[in-house]
Amino acid sequence: EVQMAPGKTGGDGLPPHVLIFPLPLQGPVNAMLKLSELLCLAGIHVTFLLSNFSYALLRRHSDIESRFSRYSGFRIAGIDDGLPEDRPRVGVGSIDLLSSILRVGETELRKVLEATDSLRDGSARRRVSFIIIDGILNFVLPVAEELGIPVVHFRTISACSFWASFCSKEVIAAGELPLRGEEEGKYEYWRNPNLDLPVTSIPGMEAILRRRDLPSFFRVTDPNDSELQMLATDTRKAALSAGLILNTFEDLEGPIIDEIRKRIPNVYSIGPLHTHLKSHLDPRSSSVASSSSFLREDRTSIDWLNSQPPKSVIYVSFGSLTQLTEEEHLEFLNGLVNSGHRFLWVVRPDSIAGSDKVAIPEELEQGTRERGYVVEWAPQMEVLAHPSVGAFFTHGGWNSTLESICAGVPMICWPYFIDQPTNSRFVSHEWKVGLDVNSCDRVVVEEMVREVMEDRRRDELSER
Repeated sequence: EVQMAPGKTGGDGLPPHVLIFPLPLQGPVNAMLKLSELLCLAGIHVTFLLSNFSYALLRRHSDIESRFSRYSGFRIAGIDDGLPEDRPRVGVGSIDLLSSILRVGETELRKVLEATDSLRDGSARRRVSFIIIDGILNFVLPVAEELGIPVVHFRTISACSFWASFCSKEVIAAGELPLRGEEEGKYEYWRNPNLDLPVTSIPGMEAILRRRDLPSFFRVTDPNDSELQMLATDTRKAALSAGLILNTFEDLEGPIIDEIRKRIPNVYSIGPLHTHLKSHLDPRSSSVASSSSFLREDRTSIDWLNSQPPKSVIYVSFGSLTQLTEEEHLEFLNGLVNSGHRFLWVVRPDSIAGSDKVAIPEELEQGTRERGYVVEWAPQMEVLAHPSVGAFFTHGGWNSTLESICAGVPMICWPYFIDQPTNSRFVSHEWKVGLDVNSCDRVVVEEMVREVMEDRRRDELSER
C-alpha cells in the first residue's frame, strides 16, 4: 500500500521539490504521470520534464492541463528531444528517439536546472531537492552529483524484465545469448530451435526463461555488439542511485524483487500505480477516468461494447509503438475473423510499417462488419473494465499487462520488442494468466483466440 503522508516542509516552510524525467514515450510518461499525481496528493511539489513534442501531443489529446490544474505544486518543463518534428517516433523510430535523447539530454537538463527561476516560480518552491529518472537516462547521474541532488531510478518495465537486463553480463558470459544470423529474417530467426534452450545464468529464473524470452536487445549477431554492451553497463547503474522504483507489487513479482534486492538494497515496489491512484482520488473526480494519451481516444469503442453480450469481445491492441507489416496485419485479421468471436481492434494510423492503408479482402471486411469494431485508439483501462470484454490480445507492454491483470482479463501476448518477450513468458508460464504466441500465422491466431475465449479456459485464466 502506498502511504500518502503529507510532504515534509523545510525551514523555509516549503515542501520538497521533485523533478521527474521520463523517457518521452507513451508507456513511461503514463506511469510517471500517475506517480506525479500521487506525489501531488501528498503535498509534494513536482516538476515534470517532458519533450516539447510529447507535451504537444498530451495537450492535444489528453486532459493533462485540467487534471493537474488542481495541484498548485505541479508544473511541466519542456525540452527538445533532438529530432525533427516529422521524424517517426514509433517502431524503430523509438530507438532513434532514445539515441537522440541520450545525445542531447544532458545539455537540455542543464539548461533546465541552471535556469533556477524557471523551476522555483520565484519563492513559491524550493530548488530541485530530488530527481526521479527513467532508468536508462543515466546522463542525469553526473549532473545531479555535481549539484548534490540525490537520484532515484524508476524503471517502468516489469521487475522480471529489469532483472534479466541487469544480468546481461552473466548471460553473455554463459554463452546464452539468442544470437541471430547476419542475413536471418525475423520469422526464420523465430523458428531457430536454439531459441528454446533454457537460460540458466539469471538467478531466480533458471526454470522459467528460454533464450527467446530475453529482452529484445539481446538479439544480436555478435556478443560484443556495442549497443548490447552499452545497455548492459547502463542497466547496472541503477545500483549507483539512491534507489530503484518499480511499478509492480510483491504478490506478483516478489521472488524476482528479492533477487534484485541482493544487488540493489533500496528497491521500492510501489505498483500498481493506476489502482493506488484510483483509491486515493475522490470517485467523483475527473482524474479517476483521466487520460495521459498521446492519441485521441475514440469513445465510440465504449458505445459499441455497450451493445455486446457479457465477456463476448476480445480486445486487441499492440500498444503505442508496435508496427506491423501488411502481411502480419492481414494474418491477425484473418485469425480474428475466422475465430468467430467479436473483437475490438485498435489500429493506429502509423501502426503498419510503410503503408497508410492495407487492402482488405471483401470477405474480411464483411467479417469485421459483422463481429468487429476498429478504432485508432481506445480508453484502455475503461475497455478492460467493461463487462463485455472477455480477453485481451496484447503486445505484452508492462502498463497493458498490469492493467489486464488488475482487471482480471486473460491475455494472449504477441511480444514485439524490448521487455515484452520476458513479460509474455511470465504471463503464460509463471503467473498463468494468459497465453504466449510467437507467431502471427492466421491458424495459430484463430486457435489462440478460441482457446482464451472459451468459457472454461477463460475462467481458469481469470481466476489466477
